[in-house]
Amino acid sequence: MSLPTFPGASAPRASCLDLWRERNDRLVRRAREVMAQECGLRRQQLIQDILEGFRGVLYSLQGLPAAVPLLPLELTVTCNFIILRVSLTQGFNEDQAQCVQQALKRVLETQEQLGPRLDQGLRELWYSVLHVSSLLPDLLPALHLLAGLQAAHWLSTDHLGDTAWLLQTLNGTQSRASEDLLLFLKTWSPPALESDASLILQDAQGLRNVLLTASALRQGLQELITGRLPKALSSLQEAASSLCSRPVLVQVYTALGNCLRRMGNPQRALLYLIAALKEGSACGLPLLEASRLYRQVGDTTAELESLELLAEALSVTYNSEAPQILIEVELLLPRPDPASPLHCGTQSQVKHLLASRCLQTGRAEAAAEHYLDLLALLLDGSGSRFSPPSCPPGPCMPEVFLEAALALIEAGRAQDALTVCEELLSRTSFLLPKMPRMREDVRKGTKELSHCPLWVSAAHLLQGQAWVQLRVQKKAISEFTSCLELLFRTMPEDKDQGAASNCEQGCRSGATLQHLRAAALISRGLEWLANGQDTKALQDFLLSVQMCPGHRDASFHLLQTLKKLNRRDEASAIWWRLKAQIQLPQEEATWSLPLYLETYLSWIHPPDCETLLEEFQTSITEPC
Repeated sequence: MSLPTFPGASAPRASCLDLWRERNDRLVRRAREVMAQECGLRRQQLIQDILEGFRGVLYSLQGLPAAVPLLPLELTVTCNFIILRVSLTQGFNEDQAQCVQQALKRVLETQEQLGPRLDQGLRELWYSVLHVSSLLPDLLPALHLLAGLQAAHWLSTDHLGDTAWLLQTLNGTQSRASEDLLLFLKTWSPPALESDASLILQDAQGLRNVLLTASALRQGLQELITGRLPKALSSLQEAASSLCSRPVLVQVYTALGNCLRRMGNPQRALLYLIAALKEGSACGLPLLEASRLYRQVGDTTAELESLELLAEALSVTYNSEAPQILIEVELLLPRPDPASPLHCGTQSQVKHLLASRCLQTGRAEAAAEHYLDLLALLLDGSGSRFSPPSCPPGPCMPEVFLEAALALIEAGRAQDALTVCEELLSRTSFLLPKMPRMREDVRKGTKELSHCPLWVSAAHLLQGQAWVQLRVQKKAISEFTSCLELLFRTMPEDKDQGAASNCEQGCRSGATLQHLRAAALISRGLEWLANGQDTKALQDFLLSVQMCPGHRDASFHLLQTLKKLNRRDEASAIWWRLKAQIQLPQEEATWSLPLYLETYLSWIHPPDCETLLEEFQTSITEPC
């Protein structure tokens, strides 16, 4: 079919225009049918076919010189094509930006002496078009829809300033700052479509509502992360009052629960979390937030129950609903980072949180079982040798092994703890002969390897404690000695190597090394005492005080041993030093240490330290 390209031949062009309008409307109706009835691969294929239909109509229209009578239909087809494309790919990309840019240039081509403007960027093109469009009222409905798609694209890619500027221009105002994005969306009033207008998949008013909800939720989450809780509450309540799908409403209610909990209102927070749980099967987010809430109010049983339900929920694969052929709020939200209250984590991360919380709250048997389940999950399909990866935000694999062994010892399952430690040693000990080379690897960025001696030493330390529980003193002392031999060959990281690795969760490896040495010396000293070898015990306690001067437990054990050996002068010196230390905070707070070491240190903490100091004070005032 040959189409005229001069203004005089309007009848054939009008006839073709009707055909293209009819084709557009037929494709829109077909898309709505597919949206309502089809699913799976067939749905995707049908949408792809409809998308190609829109592409064909668009190519036909763009094959003609730009003309005002054609532009309303051309812009409508462009919008339908973009909406369907974004729905199919579940996101925006540069292809959509090029479609918008081409449409804007077509508008400008209808004006005289605007050639230089065609080389402008998107923002400049929009400025030119929106000023031209004031003379073209028939274009306004389609242009507002195209502007809404542009705003959605910019919002999804964090171009908030550009989004606000575009909405300002649409509203005809230039006085407000870019922080008023929500206000600009509220005041944006897209013109209504004529009754005989070409069909569209999503009108500008509906897209405005989506943008308003997404902007409010994004703003609320960002304010939560930065700690501006009153502003976050206002933004999230704005999102909750908008029209939301169920998955989005779950996110909004969970974020509101997080905000109110942090503002000191757990009762209202719990109401929102209950509402979130009622909204659908994807209950991971509200369950995680509920566990935080119960932890904050001190209800440990409810906290652990929430985590157990969360771990179970993450183990089930839910069939997500087929995406609608629309631009939806979900497409405009960023992926939650670990700092976001909407970051749920993986099943293994949740299982570790559950196991560690059981360990921290004295539920040793439950902790042991959860750690064994976690190890089975993490080791499923893994190789026989292990190279420690960096895996924030949780601990790395060797630390999970160590925590598991520690939980088993605390649960009275020493033999199982020995097995777990042997498994860890088989996966890490092969790295030790490479330690001279590791210094170079650390400088190149593979810093996790520098922690290998700490993990291997800790495994020997826990094996020694397991043998203590099994009452095999010879093997216990042997393991403590192996631990110390490796620790004394290990040097702290150089100061110029930067922060500690993610596997240590921000702990300083030097502090970890120091406390491991003290723990091993104290543990071996206690076994020497139990075996009646007080002099050897004294040597270990003295060395532990020298290696970790601020370690009060080492000083307490040394004081007890000196008192037992009736070495009053030396004991008095240690007593005075302890009295001075008590007046000051601990140099290395135990909360900064890895969980396995923090818990182990609690095992070797002397009971009734205050009583010991008082008794010794009384004894040194008595005459010899």
